Amino acid sequence: MLNKIIAGIVLGILILLPISVRSQTSFYVGPHLGIQKTDGADATNYLVGGTLRLKLMPVIGVEGNIGYRQEKFGDGAVTVKSWPVTFTGLLYPIPVIYAGLGGGWYSTTFDYADNFNDAGFDDETSREFGYHLVAGIEVPASPKVHVFGDVRFVFLEYDFKDLPGAVLDGADSDFYSINVGLLFQL
Repeated sequence: MLNKIIAGIVLGILILLPISVRSQTSFYVGPHLGIQKTDGADATNYLVGGTLRLKLMPVIGVEGNIGYRQEKFGDGAVTVKSWPVTFTGLLYPIPVIYAGLGGGWYSTTFDYADNFNDAGFDDETSREFGYHLVAGIEVPASPKVHVFGDVRFVFLEYDFKDLPGAVLDGADSDFYSINVGLLFQL
């Protein structure tokens, strides 16, 4: 069902793209920072990345993000390092408020602690698909610079290895992040 929704959003964007190019209102690029929290992680962590945002029409936009995030699970038993590349369809019900739905690929490295490496648990890198919901505000700081802030709820399914002693018992990979960033008009 989710794949059909995402496919519908992408198809709608592709259909509207020729119309939107003529009525394009803005194209922005800039950095973003955030804090994130995963229920199963040891602590709240930071994330950093870059944002590319294209407002196709006054009420429709698309966004691409690339970032880096890291978190520890099981009292440091495994460090998860992720480089997500995400795409989001955005709706602006009023000019400064947006909501969106998107998906992305999370290239993720599972770095197991040395004692687990010695026990035969090798570090590994995988690519997982996840989807997200977003709600935020975007306000102009000047005619060419916008400031944005949003909350993202990300739904992932990491495949954690079964470590001895139930170290990762109940570890969940879904997370939320609170982000702020600058967008510079090109």
